[in-house]
Amino acid sequence: MTARSKARKHSLDLLYEADIRGSEPVELLSLRDIELDGPDARPVRDYTKVLVIGVSEHRRKIDELITTYAKGWDMDRLPAVDRNILRLAIYEILWEDGLDDAIAIDEALSLAKELSTDDSAGYIHGVLGRITSIKTTLSL
Repeated sequence: MTARSKARKHSLDLLYEADIRGSEPVELLSLRDIELDGPDARPVRDYTKVLVIGVSEHRRKIDELITTYAKGWDMDRLPAVDRNILRLAIYEILWEDGLDDAIAIDEALSLAKELSTDDSAGYIHGVLGRITSIKTTLSL
């Protein structure tokens, strides 16, 4: 697993936990971002910070896109893990310069296959495909 894949997984963990607890992801991130020395130190990766802060800053637009393009599902009916995988991938697709869309989609599908239901990867792929196909027409 690459360093960026690990950062995505950690970002998803933080976004999911904040979603379940009804708290703000950036606040949760700040609680976890403690600089420790020694063999048990687990500093938060820079890319994890970028992702959590980015999703938080753009969450309103991201959730609007999910609501619009997740046909037949509203935000409350989506499983929390799927909702946060979509948030993470949409942020990367729309706001992370220099990252190929296919990488963001592939990483999202890997997370869905590992952490969610059998049907989730196909559904997430469909939503992200729609977002990718219209991204140049979106006003961000």
